[in-house]
Amino acid sequence: TAVEAAVAYARTVGEYQPPIVAAEAEGLRLHLSSSNSTGYKNVFKDGSRSGSRFKAEHRAGERRVSIGSFDTAVEAAVAYARTVGEYQPPIVAAEAEGLRLHLSSSNSTGYKNVFKDGSRSGSRFKAEHRAGERRVSIGSFDTAVEAAV
Repeated sequence: TAVEAAVAYARTVGEYQPPIVAAEAEGLRLHLSSSNSTGYKNVFKDGSRSGSRFKAEHRAGERRVSIGSFDTAVEAAVAYARTVGEYQPPIVAAEAEGLRLHLSSSNSTGYKNVFKDGSRSGSRFKAEHRAGERRVSIGSFDTAVEAAV
């Protein structure tokens, strides 16, 4: 099974150790990323240079723009935060209508399976859930909180 294979892999290479990251540095709230091996948004190992340096980038339209190369991931994350502004977490409600809502730090709405509805004009939100491999729409709502409930 996939679980057995994952256990065998972990036994071979060692348990997964998430990167130790600082959420704040030099008075700035940094942009964290659970999907980036450095732990920071738009901070990468700089493979073009010898040694273990880190580079920071930001987007300008469709283009990637280099911010620079740094000795540590934290230094690169600070430079990124200075360039684009410090991280501002979404303001979300943890409970509504007597229900504890499913929060998500990796979703821009702040809620699990709640998304901006790009198919409609205006700023509506859609809620979905998974049924096996299929996504099933729950509906379209005026606010992210309504969709999360």
